[in-house]
Amino acid sequence: MSAPQWKVPLTDVTLDEEEAQAAADVVRSGWLTQGERIAAFEREFAAMVGVPHAIAVNNCTVGLELAYAAAGVEHGDEVIVPALTFVATANAAVRLGATPVFADITSDDDLCLDPLDVVKRVTPRTRAVVAVHYAGFAADVRGLREALDAHGASHVVIVEDCAHAPGARERARDGEPAARCGGLGVVGAFSFFSNKNMTTGEGGMLTTRDDATAATLRLLRSHGMTTLTWDRHRGHAFTYDVARVGTNARMDEIRAAIGRIQLRKVLVANARRADVVKMYLDAIDERAEGLQGLHVPFTRGSFGESAHHLFVVMLPEGCHRERVMASLREEGVQTSIHYPPTHMFSAYAQRGAHVSLPRTEAAFARLLTLPLGPAMTRTHVDLVLDALARAIR
Repeated sequence: MSAPQWKVPLTDVTLDEEEAQAAADVVRSGWLTQGERIAAFEREFAAMVGVPHAIAVNNCTVGLELAYAAAGVEHGDEVIVPALTFVATANAAVRLGATPVFADITSDDDLCLDPLDVVKRVTPRTRAVVAVHYAGFAADVRGLREALDAHGASHVVIVEDCAHAPGARERARDGEPAARCGGLGVVGAFSFFSNKNMTTGEGGMLTTRDDATAATLRLLRSHGMTTLTWDRHRGHAFTYDVARVGTNARMDEIRAAIGRIQLRKVLVANARRADVVKMYLDAIDERAEGLQGLHVPFTRGSFGESAHHLFVVMLPEGCHRERVMASLREEGVQTSIHYPPTHMFSAYAQRGAHVSLPRTEAAFARLLTLPLGPAMTRTHVDLVLDALARAIR
């Protein structure tokens, strides 16, 4: 069966001749593995986030493993994670021999981790908490830190899963400057997968303010070696030691070259995504009767500056989501679900991850992701919402 011809795809990837030329330049250089383009990409990404350190990796999942390991997560420890996230957030903990402990979201308006629910799940084995910036909206990392400290859990490290949030900022508090996601916890992990706001196909980046953590991440990324092939190629070193057991999580120069171009575009693309979201909200208001019962999260309250990776809605109570999605597909509109909660997957049920997350489960039953991309116009938005209104009816 051939793939549907989407009138409005779920997202659009904005790559052009500039990225193609950058990749070709790497091929012609004859040096494809980690080198000077990686170093430049790391400097530029760190400057965008506003932190001193960025460490490029081959994908965000491995990046999360390194982040957890740098936070001290070991076999037998616990890592508190939201269930409403991509499964990699939990998988990375399991790969280290740790147990993911699932916590609930805050509300239908805030689909990020609830700090008050987190502290209820802290035990002596808790080593880290992962704040996922869902859909591009900053989780309340400061509130989470305050809740942990008040609970006597100051030792618990906060890791940010920033896969949706390049360029996003936290919610402002008391007139203080709002920091970007990736600079709020001890380590931030970004994804450059092909459907992300900025892409290198595969790839990711780790960010931190802490010098010692950055040094650990660099060791873990490259087999624990004290010098790199690039250093030896330039004659800066002749041999190396292995200071601790690591893995190969290195990014290559082709992806770094593409990433540098994408980085220059991402904040403009994010602003364009914000424009499209405003079109959606205005158009939903205009169709209030036809879309009665539709709820849009992150529209009541202050949530900082979103990267607007996803446009997620909650269908009216009682809607049959699969029928709605099938109807939209027939009209050429691609949709998805972000995400089936991790604790409901067979692999985690078999591991004994039986937990009640009432807010997560209730929200998931109604969640639907509509198309969002910087190239969308009001015509696309109208097409999507008119099709959605018909599907709901």
